[in-house]
Amino acid sequence: MASGVTVTDNVIQVFNDMKVRKSQTHDEIKKRKKAVLFCLSDDKKNIILEEGKEILVGDVGESVDDPYLTFVKMLPTDDCRYALYDATYETKETKKEDLVFIFWAPDSAPLKSKMIYASSKDAIKKKFTGIKHEWQVNGLDEIRDRVTLAEKLGGTTVVTLEGSPV
Repeated sequence: MASGVTVTDNVIQVFNDMKVRKSQTHDEIKKRKKAVLFCLSDDKKNIILEEGKEILVGDVGESVDDPYLTFVKMLPTDDCRYALYDATYETKETKKEDLVFIFWAPDSAPLKSKMIYASSKDAIKKKFTGIKHEWQVNGLDEIRDRVTLAEKLGGTTVVTLEGSPV
């Protein structure tokens, strides 16, 4: 069921910027987004970038020690969101970076919100071409432990996530 919700150009631009790692200078790299949340506009007609809900690569190690835990804390406990998380991890063979599309629908969110976010998910997913990892999360207990994300990224082959052992 489609909701008729549209994805704003700003959301598509953020996705493209996160997907294409063309940042060269140290300052450009620091401004790259590590994680970002998207929400529905007040009129429920558009998917927009949630103001102030992002982590920049430059924040990691400066104001953010563990980007994954900081990201988890950004998620609202009582409403749905879409998120992009740029996971940095190591397998037994190599270091990798992958974007993960997360549909956050906590059990405590109102039913109406869960329904409109669920029915609008395809609209945003269609704009996010090339995403290899998608994860629907229904509560903090599912997302708080980095092991679950590591399993989504590469099963038992992942040995570190964001520089910490899994």
